[in-house]
Amino acid sequence: MHLKLTESRLPFASLLLIAPFFLWGTAMVAMKGVMPHTTPLFLAGVRLVPAGILILIAAALMGRPQPKGWSAWLWIGLFGLVDATLFQGFLAEGLARTGAGLGSVMIDSQPLAVAVMARFLFGEQVGLWGWLGLAFGVFGISLLGLPDAWILSLLHGEVSGSGQIGIEAVQQLFQSGEWLMLLAALSMAAGTVMVKFVCRYADPVVATGWHMIWGGLPLFALSAISEAQQWPQLQLSDWMALSYSTIFGSAIAYGLFFYFASSGNLTSLSSLTFLTPVFALLFGNLFLAEVLSPIQWVGVSLTLVSIYLINQREVLAEKFRGLIQQQGQPLIHRQKEKAIEAGSSNSILLTGSDPTEVSSVMTGTHESESEQLR
Repeated sequence: MHLKLTESRLPFASLLLIAPFFLWGTAMVAMKGVMPHTTPLFLAGVRLVPAGILILIAAALMGRPQPKGWSAWLWIGLFGLVDATLFQGFLAEGLARTGAGLGSVMIDSQPLAVAVMARFLFGEQVGLWGWLGLAFGVFGISLLGLPDAWILSLLHGEVSGSGQIGIEAVQQLFQSGEWLMLLAALSMAAGTVMVKFVCRYADPVVATGWHMIWGGLPLFALSAISEAQQWPQLQLSDWMALSYSTIFGSAIAYGLFFYFASSGNLTSLSSLTFLTPVFALLFGNLFLAEVLSPIQWVGVSLTLVSIYLINQREVLAEKFRGLIQQQGQPLIHRQKEKAIEAGSSNSILLTGSDPTEVSSVMTGTHESESEQLR
């Protein structure tokens, strides 16, 4: 069930398929700018609950059916806990403790988990080119997010002696919030796989709206208990950034993502999340004056290559098989020509001989074969 854009019923399907990752990448930039003026759990709740209400309003206008039965609400509740409460909670807490680039490395590693889970749960094929593309993607986003000094030290073999990489560096890495981003990535991967189970009992658009509301309310409750000064320091620009993150980065982005996830190949769709750090870095450069280093540009290139390998893996596999068959054809033709030449030589010899001689030769041949069999 490969996700083919040409078969989509939606207009501008290619742009719509990329849109969630564009919106998520730019929303990360907006959230990072607001973070100094608010608290993580409050920010996570704001991204979810208003967006869920907007999605339900849109679903009602489209005539989408509401969930029916305990099975539907149970799956939506579990979906909200994993993909909304846990994912957005870990994401916001991690973003408060780390940079957007390094956090994106952890979050965008989730296609690997999605590929494995979808392979065993739904039998989705990844294939050689798919796994190669995922490997390129992980390596590419690592170059995008990890500090250049770490990468250069590793390339020079300075793993433990320099103090830049080693036990102390690893401890510093996880104390800065990256482990929260990793948990966010695993939560999103589990939520992506759960979509197909949810859609067996509920409309995907309606389920997306309800799961955001149900997942956002616990975040508001936790924020009220454990946080303070959530909004007094927010300025007009901050509220505009929050509105963008809520409407575009949550409502529209999640609605499109889970629509495609419910009707397409999970591994192909999830692999496009490698675009998120690319958009985040590009717009971070535009609005926050962040500059890409040469190593990060290599990471961008590898990420784009990985996206191509994942989405074109079936086409590439077919072309590769065809190429092997074409290379094998000349060998087969040469063998046939040799066989024909050998047969022609025997025919010439036999044609130029006396019939009695030919008969005696054939008789001798059969007798020799009979003696060998005895």
